[in-house]
Amino acid sequence: MKKSTLIPVLALTLAAGAVAMPAAAQNHGRDDDRRHGPAYSQSSWQNINQRQANLDRRIDRGVQNGALSRREASRLRGEFNTLARLEQNYRRGGLTQWERADLDRRFDRLSAQVRYERRDDDNRRG
Repeated sequence: MKKSTLIPVLALTLAAGAVAMPAAAQNHGRDDDRRHGPAYSQSSWQNINQRQANLDRRIDRGVQNGALSRREASRLRGEFNTLARLEQNYRRGGLTQWERADLDRRFDRLSAQVRYERRDDDNRRG
């Protein structure tokens, strides 16, 4: 290639690369890093009372539609009541960050147990 055509082509290539780099750094309206989602926001933490009501309702529905046996529901309610007493004890001195996290983990575990028991088909007829 001639020197007179090589220099403009090289300059054009460098200019195109310089323009493309800042464009690649744009997020284009997407929030892919999710740093502003619920895991990072203290205000979006679900209220303890809402979680308790939701779990209680799920246990009731499981008994009504036959997905949970009375024995399973009784055991789950016992764990639910134990967790409610723990929450009351924590609230007496004001909930610390650690206590909130502890309650959240325990509610997650109980929620998973309810989900498992409702889907295990132990109480199905036939």
